Amino acid sequence: MHASDPTFPLFPILSFLGFVLSVIPLPWHFQAWNSGTCAFMVWVGCFCLVLFVNSIIWADNAINSVPVWCDISTQIIAGAGIGIPASTLCISRRLYRITSTQTVSITRDDKRRAIYQDLTIAIGLPILVLILHVIVQPHRFDIIEEYGCSVATYNTLPAYFLFYMWPILIGLISFGYSSLTLRTFYVRRIQFNQVLSSNKAINPSRYLRLMLLALIDIMCTIPLGVYVIYISLKGVGLAPWISWADTHFDFNRVVLLPAVIWRGNPTEFAAIQINRWLPVICAFIFFALFGFAEEAMKNYRRAFWEREHTR
Repeated sequence: MHASDPTFPLFPILSFLGFVLSVIPLPWHFQAWNSGTCAFMVWVGCFCLVLFVNSIIWADNAINSVPVWCDISTQIIAGAGIGIPASTLCISRRLYRITSTQTVSITRDDKRRAIYQDLTIAIGLPILVLILHVIVQPHRFDIIEEYGCSVATYNTLPAYFLFYMWPILIGLISFGYSSLTLRTFYVRRIQFNQVLSSNKAINPSRYLRLMLLALIDIMCTIPLGVYVIYISLKGVGLAPWISWADTHFDFNRVVLLPAVIWRGNPTEFAAIQINRWLPVICAFIFFALFGFAEEAMKNYRRAFWEREHTR
């Protein structure tokens, strides 16, 4: 294998490591009913795993060798692009509810209702956007050398309302919740400590780490969403929307893009590199915030001693 990426196999190694780091804290967050955080880990982990597989298969080619995998992986990529900021919205909503609650008691029904709401946002919303994306999907998928399978979107005005705007919109809503959380936290910080002391699923340290994770993601999501729209419009005029039949004409075709072409275009180069590295960075940031926390170290020690006892 003679990969066109001079750093190969750096990206496959880091993307697989990102997948592993994303799912390590999943069990204890699942036990704590942290649905938004769990959804964040699943979306980031799936994205990193897809990128790992793609970077191996298409490291040195842009051949449509596994079309069924591309059909599946492009949906995961598109879904994760909405699911990650949607999961952050769930985290921001939960932090705001904890900060602004008027009571220290949270019933089991309240927790179950909050989980259903989080699942609707973190899973239902990406599924809805994937359905809407079909309207502006001009062909089956693209294959980009080094990157692998990529989502195809027709550069027409409806695409910006049906697909491109969602990360920005979700990020703005999350930013609103985070702003309200910071304001309410400052106004009611004494009662806030009482609420956290009665909530076994979250402590002050985890609360602050979740708040930092949400703010970091918001700071990335909104500028990245704006940048995607910018590069989609830069140098390329909007194509007119004529009809469903016109947009989906010859739908089964696959566009192949060798690395020598996209690496020679600074705009495409930046867009592809951002899209492939950002999920990996998200995975490492998440593990840096939660992989060395007190509850994580307790779980590591418990897993170690349980393994020792089974020998």
